Amino acid sequence: MPAILQGPELLIRFQALDRFLLEHQALWRPRPFTERQLPWEARHPELAQWLRQRSLDDAEASHNHPERLDAPAPFPALAQTAAALGAVAELPMHEVPDARQRLNVDVPGRKWQQIEAFAACLDFTHAPDHWLDWCAGKGHLGRRLLQPGQQLTCLEYDPALVASGQQLSEHHRLPVAHLQQDVLAADAVTRLDAGHTPVALHACGDLHVRLIQLASSAGCRQMAIAPCCYNRISGPGYQPLSGPTKASALQLSLDDLGLPLSETVTAGARVRRQRDRSMARRLGFDLLQRQLRGVDEYLPTPSLPASWLDKPFADYCRDLAALKHLSTVGAQDWPALEAAGWQRLAQVRNLELLRGLFRRPLELWLVLDRALFLQEQGYRVRLGLFCPAPLTPRNLLLLAERG
Repeated sequence: MPAILQGPELLIRFQALDRFLLEHQALWRPRPFTERQLPWEARHPELAQWLRQRSLDDAEASHNHPERLDAPAPFPALAQTAAALGAVAELPMHEVPDARQRLNVDVPGRKWQQIEAFAACLDFTHAPDHWLDWCAGKGHLGRRLLQPGQQLTCLEYDPALVASGQQLSEHHRLPVAHLQQDVLAADAVTRLDAGHTPVALHACGDLHVRLIQLASSAGCRQMAIAPCCYNRISGPGYQPLSGPTKASALQLSLDDLGLPLSETVTAGARVRRQRDRSMARRLGFDLLQRQLRGVDEYLPTPSLPASWLDKPFADYCRDLAALKHLSTVGAQDWPALEAAGWQRLAQVRNLELLRGLFRRPLELWLVLDRALFLQEQGYRVRLGLFCPAPLTPRNLLLLAERG
């Protein structure tokens, strides 16, 4: 049975994950989208061939649960180990006073469910006096947590969201201070003191790391953080926080940090179709650019407006070639090239299922780095799930308390 991770278990699990990720990095680091032939395929030809012959629909059906795939070795053994190492129990939920009337107006349904689940897991030894909603947006989370006798401060960078949040708080007659603040700026340190209980629901990358650092140095007694977007950082690679992570041989690039975020559960059918078409076109163009340059290497291309998908495929490729200053495209068998892009997309998606086994182990390694750092700062840390994955795959929650 999975457990909530706390105490010595945090380091034990981290070390097991560290060994697993290091041992198998040749399987999860290479990206099928950018490499036509993956280094591991020569060692596991049966698995590679089995994955490559599957359809795009097959890949889509297996995307969220690659561990259930009945694939050739070493896939089943890796799946079993990855599932065991990535397993964490749900945090206990407690009754939260009913939300004020119409507090959820203006909040998308899924987001409101995430807020409710997050709130139900906040079981601190000392009832908070002053909530601090970090990267608050309009302050929906903070307002949901606020109870009579408590205070709430919402910090947000976007002035439009600050104004909108202030309006909503005034409408509900709630005593909330909405402040415009770049939380990465030097003066952000002045916004925290020991009396605050900071909360962050899906603050990205550097934003939640900054909160962990500032809140622990300010002496905040307790905090709750659900991390997100580990690749949204300013540096070229991952900067470890805790002693064990600094001692690890695992060095992570921005591409590596994007792996945990490759799981999608919320995209609608139209968005998925548009995404698939965009990727198939890029892969078709990738075959073309390798031929034009005479170099069998991936060429990064910029994000393109959605309107580019309305162009005929030949125009799409010519315009993208011009954007990348490639030589004249010349005559091509455009239907065959477009079909090859779709065929590559099916292969890419299926080959990615092997990487998919490592999504959760890598994410948990990253969140445990944060947990171990907080433990080093004198906090008692609990790490568990605050909601089921279909509500959000970013469902890991850190609860930290001092004293």
